[in-house]
Amino acid sequence: MRTTRGRKRSRFARAAVAGLSAALLVSGCSGGGDTRTAAASPSPTRPAWNTHPDSIASLGDSITRGFDACSVLEDCPEVSWATGTEVDSLARRLLPSPQTSSWNYARTGARMADLPDQMRQAVAQRPQLVTVLLGANDACRRDVADMTPVASFRADFERSLGELRRSLPRTQVYVAGVPDLMRLWSEGRKSLIGKQVWRLGSVCPSMLGDADATDEAAVARRAQVDRRVGEYNTVLREVCARDALCRFDSTVHGYGFTGLELSKWDWFHPSPRGQVELAGLAYRTITSAEPPKA
Repeated sequence: MRTTRGRKRSRFARAAVAGLSAALLVSGCSGGGDTRTAAASPSPTRPAWNTHPDSIASLGDSITRGFDACSVLEDCPEVSWATGTEVDSLARRLLPSPQTSSWNYARTGARMADLPDQMRQAVAQRPQLVTVLLGANDACRRDVADMTPVASFRADFERSLGELRRSLPRTQVYVAGVPDLMRLWSEGRKSLIGKQVWRLGSVCPSMLGDADATDEAAVARRAQVDRRVGEYNTVLREVCARDALCRFDSTVHGYGFTGLELSKWDWFHPSPRGQVELAGLAYRTITSAEPPKA
């Protein structure tokens, strides 16, 4: 004769078997078949990259404003690599109507700390693509001690992308690498006019100051600026890589600007020809079916 405790254990066992059988029927499980349960869900897919967005907002500094490309000490957005209407810019290559579907919020002298505000302006236009070329002014300071700390640079860039994503989760981002300032010094110091302009101290003094000096202090100073630019580019690449709709373009830093592609007034900013070269780099990265390799 079974005890009350034994009968309870028997009823519990039968209920457990029945529950398990029902679960197997619901999940479609059978011997040798798919053992996944109904609760399992597929991993989210990576959003598709649109190789031909139909609107662009461009953010950045004097490079994107076309500074010193048309006349001395003046912006010339008409020849901007991003939104220019008088050169073969990115906007002209991509958009049927660049004049009405592209916006240039870059500002001469801007640093990464200015990007969040520029991003808010861009968000108001709801563009399909935002371009960012920024960071040279963070390294181009009166003294190397004044260069933007890497942590601050990262925080401002992350905050800017966060600003975009909160409002426009599907907008794509093209991020250009900070240009090679050491390369610009090496190329520009070949020009007597360029060096005379640099002596005024208004163009990237941390790198271009005392352009002909080769003493230990000068070499160390330039090397420090070069390292900081590399650190900035690492930040841009890492932060961009965490966003499925962001592409970082390292070819901008690697591009070998020549005298023909630099401003004849300061031998530092891109000339109209240099602006077109930047547009070409961006166009190839944006219209590629696959993202650039890290």
